[in-house]
Amino acid sequence: MKMPQDIIIKPVITERSTMDAAEGKYTFAVAPSSTKTEIRQAAEKLFSVKVLKVNTVNYGGKKKRMGVHRGFTSSWKKAVVTIDTNPKAQTFLVEGGKSSQSSRKFKTEIEEFGFGQ
Repeated sequence: MKMPQDIIIKPVITERSTMDAAEGKYTFAVAPSSTKTEIRQAAEKLFSVKVLKVNTVNYGGKKKRMGVHRGFTSSWKKAVVTIDTNPKAQTFLVEGGKSSQSSRKFKTEIEEFGFGQ
């Protein structure tokens, strides 16, 4: 079992990710072996938000050289996590046909993302 801190490594802060954060889309560098389901569960546990969608992309390492030495930069995986910016209370039926609402509260933004909003 992976810990959420092992799955989400760090936020990716660029011009585009900063603009997308206003729409509820947050970009993270994640462990290359992690799945979308693991990323969703880690984000919900770490940041107390409701995740609607997870998009991932794998980046291969680039060829680099330093003088006569050649090599590759590290490969990495990026995940764009879309959160629910307007969470509603969930309604469900309980015994006796009565309806009940869940009292779970979700945040509408991730303050720890790495920049001031």
